[in-house]
Amino acid sequence: MAEDIVSLSIGQVAERTGLSVHALRFYEQEGVFVDPVRRGPGGRRVYSQDDVDWLTVCIILRTSGMPLPALRRYADLVREGAGNEEERLALMREHQERVTGQIGRLTQCLDLIGFKVGVYEDLLDEARPAVEPGRPRPSDGEAAPASTPGTSA
Repeated sequence: MAEDIVSLSIGQVAERTGLSVHALRFYEQEGVFVDPVRRGPGGRRVYSQDDVDWLTVCIILRTSGMPLPALRRYADLVREGAGNEEERLALMREHQERVTGQIGRLTQCLDLIGFKVGVYEDLLDEARPAVEPGRPRPSDGEAAPASTPGTSA
């Protein structure tokens, strides 16, 4: 039984992947696609679901910081087929180390940000007027009790 091949326009692929039409043309020009982009009547680009799936991998690798030359090299290796798995593994391990380092640095940043948030929350809590003993402090989203006549706000 023959498999139906999905034919997608550049606009449809842009919509499905979140990439701009310009980025799709750029990726094609840079040799990032594993298979050549087919052309339909009038020379319009025609993409398959395999192209979209491959682009999804590329988007994740680029989002995680893989440089374009490394992505192009990875595409070249995949295009060449079996026999270069060691080089593919080395490329992925190198990228994995970079991403792990990024995560470590971002975790340190997040720790500092969390600390600063706590400092400012504490400062604001201290600056709020004290409530009557035994009366709970209003939580976020609740209105503060109205001051009684004769008391200062």
